[in-house]
Amino acid sequence: MPDFAERRRMMVDTQIRPSDVTKYPIIEAMLAVPREQFVPAAQREAAYADKNVSLGGGRVLLEPRTLAKMLDALDIQSDELVLDVACGLGYSTAVAARVAQMVIGVEEDEDLAEDAQALLSETGADNAIVHTGPLAEGAAEHGPYDVILVQGGAEELPAPLLAQLKDGGRIAALMMNGALGEVKIGYKSGTGISWRFDFNAAAPVLPGFAAAQEFAL
Repeated sequence: MPDFAERRRMMVDTQIRPSDVTKYPIIEAMLAVPREQFVPAAQREAAYADKNVSLGGGRVLLEPRTLAKMLDALDIQSDELVLDVACGLGYSTAVAARVAQMVIGVEEDEDLAEDAQALLSETGADNAIVHTGPLAEGAAEHGPYDVILVQGGAEELPAPLLAQLKDGGRIAALMMNGALGEVKIGYKSGTGISWRFDFNAAAPVLPGFAAAQEFAL
């Protein structure tokens, strides 16, 4: 039987800490949540590798470093409400739930959403729920949100999603340009959202997050 607990420790020691992720609540969360349970059974051996893990259908679970650095930059507080877009099987939602007051995961694939809710319950994430619906629409009925996480690539961010961020809130998004991507952190104020570059990463562009095609006549 694989020793997944040891693999979790190795993940933190070789991927997370060397990436300048030092906030203890994030380290503790990533040591506690069993990542291997939140991937398809055929991918469990790859759960702790330093790469994105396929969820099928062009979707991925972001590599551990990418999620950890996003969480580190967002600095989620214990009294904050978080929207986790494209939560897949719920790993990122489970991790965020250990540092936030409440997390709403959004998943449009009904099978993934159903499995994610079951896994969150099984792993004790009682302050997290999964909303089934289009990723680009978020979950306005539960917002507005202090923090929004986008678990995949984006060429453009849908306006309805950005509207669900509180004034003073933060958003982390992996903005893709071809095969290259940059994680950017946005800060919302009355005048809009100001962005800063945080680090490089890559992931497939999510449904509803592709740039609109321009057609020449």
